[in-house]
Amino acid sequence: MLNAPALIANANDPRVLTACGAWNVANVEALERLCAHAASTDIGSIDVRRVTALDTVGAWLLERLARGRATRAVLTGADGPYGDLLEEVRGLNRSGCAERRPVNPVLQKLDQLGRGSRRLASDSAAFLHMLGAFSLALLGIFRHPRSFRLTSTVYQLGRVGWQAVPIMVLITFLIGAIIAQQGIFHFRRFGAESYVVDMVGILVLREIGVLIVAIMVAGRSGSAYTAEIGAMKMREEIDALSTMGLDPVAVLILPRILALVVALPILAFLGSLAALYGGGLIAWLYGGMSPAIFIARLHDAVSVTHFEVGIIKAPFMALVIGLVAAVEGLSVKGSAESLGQQTTASVVKSIFLVIVLDGLFAVFFASIGCSHGRHASDPY
Repeated sequence: MLNAPALIANANDPRVLTACGAWNVANVEALERLCAHAASTDIGSIDVRRVTALDTVGAWLLERLARGRATRAVLTGADGPYGDLLEEVRGLNRSGCAERRPVNPVLQKLDQLGRGSRRLASDSAAFLHMLGAFSLALLGIFRHPRSFRLTSTVYQLGRVGWQAVPIMVLITFLIGAIIAQQGIFHFRRFGAESYVVDMVGILVLREIGVLIVAIMVAGRSGSAYTAEIGAMKMREEIDALSTMGLDPVAVLILPRILALVVALPILAFLGSLAALYGGGLIAWLYGGMSPAIFIARLHDAVSVTHFEVGIIKAPFMALVIGLVAAVEGLSVKGSAESLGQQTTASVVKSIFLVIVLDGLFAVFFASIGCSHGRHASDPY
């Protein structure tokens, strides 16, 4: 074949090769075989002046062959009609050809610390920006009440509230039962089974009830919000709202966050009741404590203050979950992989911030003297 590609070694210097024939996609199989055979030899230079046809595939195979040795081969005669193409290919993927230098572990750790700090600052700025946008949208509702999207808010309330009741009640019931069972098992050694009521009541009303519900809402509703907003971002629906003169925060994010703020306290209340019921059931079946004794002991052990301390945290946790979900949803790029990554980040960040917020509230209530609550027998 006249235009068959070939690599001919120089008779005087085998390290000098001459490429000839058609180096194009039509002969890619023959070119691959030639390059594979030549790559096992030491190459000093490759003369390309006798190449009769060249496209991107052939140019890249020549460049890859030239880069394949520790001592880089040189392409000679590249100033002909195919010089521009060879020059363009020569500049591709040059970062992979550089010699890898050993990385200083101290500098690597400092680099990771710097990158993490920058991400933290960026996430914090995005969170505060979303909080400001949400506050402005809420202020706009107070100034123009008729702009409030009641139908959307009620729909979202049904999704994150009413539809979540069964799973929330079931999980908190089991949590309360487990706490009571473990408490009875350990307190029985000291003859103090009755104190399991104090433990269940205070833990559930102050901490466990609202915390478990908030974590489940973050995993259930927060991830759904991120996925929905992210999908809208990928389909450019949010840009379309802005083009029509509508505020995406007021249309999409405000109803969702308000629904969370209303639903989470209700779910926390129902979850606390379910956990107390589970604890009372286990105390009756496993500890031999009748329901009447359990209720009387619970009345003496806890007060309204314990319930208030727990339920006050719910709206703030809901606000954090909603803001994080919105920020991560708006951060989605144009791929399904980005949507999955941001949804995962939304759940992780929401759960982390909920736990941090719970700790901050614990410190705050301890500082103002609400760490133990008021005993039922104490005077007002």
